[in-house]
Amino acid sequence: MPKRAEKLLEGMRQSKTNWSLSDLYALYEGFGFKIRKGNHPIAKHPKYPILRGTLPNHNEFATGYIAHAVKLIDKLLELEKEEGGKKDE
Repeated sequence: MPKRAEKLLEGMRQSKTNWSLSDLYALYEGFGFKIRKGNHPIAKHPKYPILRGTLPNHNEFATGYIAHAVKLIDKLLELEKEEGGKKDE
């Protein structure tokens, strides 16, 4: 994952406010999510399709979008860690 995505994740954990739509896209894409465009774009992880989130379609959006993104990325990291542990067994 790119350093920018890691920095965004850390920043978003600290504060859910003052983020741009491009930051949110960069976060999802940096962690491997694919974004399907539409009225409300959807971020979905190709390896873990259970991980999906709706993105806003405008520049001003509720902090809940950031909170949900952080939650999804944390779940992704947890799944990857579990999978890594199973390979060692």
